[in-house]
Amino acid sequence: MTPPFHAEQIGSLLRPAELAEARKNLSSNEAHSEIPQENKTSYDKLERQCIADVVHEQLTGKIRPITDGEYGRTLFYDGHFEKTPGFAVRNIQWDQLRTNFPTTQGYLKLQYSKRTVVIATAKIKYGGSAYMSEWLYLRSLIPMEKWAECKLTIPSPTWIHMQMKPHTAYDPESGYTSDATYFADLAEVFRGELLASYDAGLHNVQIDDPQLTYFCDEEFLRGCRTDGQDPDELLEMYIKAHNDCLKDKPEGMHVGVHLCRGNAPQGMYFSSGSYENIAKKLFNELAYNTFYLEYDTERAGSFAPLRFLPPSKNVVLGVVTTKTAEMENLCILKERVEEAISMIAKGQGRSREDVMKSVGVSPQCGFSSSSYGGGIGMDKEKMWEKLGLVRDLAKMIWGNEVQRE
Repeated sequence: MTPPFHAEQIGSLLRPAELAEARKNLSSNEAHSEIPQENKTSYDKLERQCIADVVHEQLTGKIRPITDGEYGRTLFYDGHFEKTPGFAVRNIQWDQLRTNFPTTQGYLKLQYSKRTVVIATAKIKYGGSAYMSEWLYLRSLIPMEKWAECKLTIPSPTWIHMQMKPHTAYDPESGYTSDATYFADLAEVFRGELLASYDAGLHNVQIDDPQLTYFCDEEFLRGCRTDGQDPDELLEMYIKAHNDCLKDKPEGMHVGVHLCRGNAPQGMYFSSGSYENIAKKLFNELAYNTFYLEYDTERAGSFAPLRFLPPSKNVVLGVVTTKTAEMENLCILKERVEEAISMIAKGQGRSREDVMKSVGVSPQCGFSSSSYGGGIGMDKEKMWEKLGLVRDLAKMIWGNEVQRE
């Protein structure tokens, strides 16, 4: 399945100031925020209007795929685990996270006093789509013939498990005694989410898993060993967990996975390292159609790991940064993308022309992975300028074929 677009965006968009402030004022928690019911009516009205406005901007500016900017979430991963029967929100101490977990230092810099996670306290089961309301409102704003031009994001099935020390993603009363049974039940939930979304007309989903790049980080790998966990075995388990979620995926549904190295306010990132150590395994064993990869700075390494991309997979190169407002040079971006295409072509033994069909460009991440803010100096005008740059870059490389038929 070819990528829906050669010019892509990753999902989250800067929240209007009034929306961010309203959510901050109404939320009772630093993360996984819940808005008190008595205040929801006025807030929901504001949120819906902001989503309608940002969808209009995308339609007018020919920015694709169309998203709701994740305006209904405080953090990009909010909602899925919290709404799934069997999970409960818990505040934990920092030492309960994996040793050398890259996100920990980042959150401490942000002066978070605690870490909020969602752990299994009972058997996990599918209780209905967690994000159906988001999709139904998004699709109500556009003609049915443009539903195929939309995308919704979902957090990774490994999101919580990877943060916690071994065997602590579920408590003793949950009924789980092994990671295998935990992920088996969680896979049923994700399969239910994908099928329900497809039946409701959503055919393009992105799984966000920035933590997979921690397997490129030597400090994290050492921390795993300190905790008595073989990092190679852990990665193997996570690949199986992802793939189990994709079993029985509708044939007409495109599902990609986004990898980056953290995208906190003011350009903060959590890890560094080339894809080299994990590229061959991920590209060839994960069952996703498309890989959305961070490639905006040297932090992600060179394009050399792309030689492992098989002909059956697509890659979207995140060469435009959301971490700063500084605009990239269009000609330099084109040279970088051509370098990447040449690397893939060499690895696959195919022509550049053939390879180009399976390549796209995008920002390296969303513009506001949390409602707390975006990159250094980033504002609404710069955000649209960056997305326009991605669109224009794709036109320069692919001409009028920015959107796949």
